[in-house]
Amino acid sequence: MAEQITHDRLDWDELQEERTAVLASWPTGKEVDLDEAVEYHRKMPQELNFGMRLLQAKGEGKTLSQPRAGVADLNSHRELLLFLQNEGGADLLPTTIDSYTRQNRYEEAEKGLAESVREGRSLLNGFPAVNHGVANCRSLVEALSVPVQVRHGTPDARLLAEITLAAGFTAYEGGGISYNIPYAKRVPLDQSLRDWQYVDRLVGYYQEQGITINREPFGPLTGTLVAPCISHSVAVIEAILAAKQGVKNITIGYGQCGNIAQDVAALQTLTILAEEYLEAEEIDDVDITTVFHQWMGGFPADEAKAFGVISLGGITAALGKATKVIVKTTHEALGIPTKEANAQGIRATKQVLNMLQDQIYPENPRLAEEREIILQETRLILDKTLELGEGDWARGAVRAFAAGVIDVPFAPSSYNAGRTMPARDNEGAVRFLNWGNLPFTKEIQDFHRAKLAERGQAEKRPPNFQMVIDDIYAIGQGRLIGRPR
Repeated sequence: MAEQITHDRLDWDELQEERTAVLASWPTGKEVDLDEAVEYHRKMPQELNFGMRLLQAKGEGKTLSQPRAGVADLNSHRELLLFLQNEGGADLLPTTIDSYTRQNRYEEAEKGLAESVREGRSLLNGFPAVNHGVANCRSLVEALSVPVQVRHGTPDARLLAEITLAAGFTAYEGGGISYNIPYAKRVPLDQSLRDWQYVDRLVGYYQEQGITINREPFGPLTGTLVAPCISHSVAVIEAILAAKQGVKNITIGYGQCGNIAQDVAALQTLTILAEEYLEAEEIDDVDITTVFHQWMGGFPADEAKAFGVISLGGITAALGKATKVIVKTTHEALGIPTKEANAQGIRATKQVLNMLQDQIYPENPRLAEEREIILQETRLILDKTLELGEGDWARGAVRAFAAGVIDVPFAPSSYNAGRTMPARDNEGAVRFLNWGNLPFTKEIQDFHRAKLAERGQAEKRPPNFQMVIDDIYAIGQGRLIGRPR
């Protein structure tokens, strides 16, 4: 399929045969009535529309808070979200989907759901929305007073999208790259891109009926020392691919690296790059918002120290003027958090956001340098991707990954080259120890060499793979940079 895939908009009428097959693949698919679903959305209060809430926050200059959360049983999941809404004060809510559903293993999800009900506790690591079906999911949406989003990690998310969108969810996370390369080992990239074009075309259909559905590519990717140019490139490509299918409300994301100047610069350049490349495709009617993900790597087991990591994420989100921030909990190192710990993470983050709402990160040479290097690196990757695709972003993405022009560090996918190796510089910014086949100029290569040489000199050791290992574990051990003890 690699040579056949194209970024062109799918024909809605031609898609109906595929939709029929998707909806027939599990019994709850028969509950989807698209015309009725559109009418249901039209009657929903606007304050429950995720995309509209984001645009309101963007206009007001506010950063909204959103946790991660999901358990198997409907009543328990409803209670969890109500707790995070009422006790945590979450501005936006998630429904995190379980791992069986993410792999389209609905029979096993069904067994896990039944066992969870019998045991009185969730034996799944999320909410099996496909198994619950449209009516049950609607009862969830109707119980809440803030917008709710589907968050998952699914290479083939077609049936999940049909059911949850029909149920009244107004935001849907993921993309053909970001929910494949970091999550799956053997799913061909052209296949996941095509399956996600189905999702985006479905969202585009709702948009044509006047219903705004927010789409959010998954920004952090592997969440492990991912340099901004890598995640930005994927975010821009997925935003373009979604917009090509008719999506009008897109949130592009970035995962915290830890150096405040680099992270703020990354948030500032996200929108610049997305709008620049959308405009080049003559797409000027898409609303862009941003999401900042608090630290996705290892956390300290000590709760007080974990609050420090969470607070740094809140500070960066506020100073970078992200439209929303995904909040972590003090139980990250321990497993699935309690609802109380989840609520505490939200409240701690909101306290920081509120205190910094009226403050601006001052312009300075360090920030300007970071912005410029991110813009240069990302444009080199994106321009080469478009060149490889001969003007087609979908085809270009497949070829760029095959060539290592886009290369996500530590990704499990066999369709990812795996030749890039990140490490922190002497100030904690993420640089490249090995840039593989990223299309960097000699000037940029020399920049990375020099930055890591500075750290090597300070630590009296040559830049090497041990730095990478040390950096991966550093925050969990109470530091940002993995310095030798």
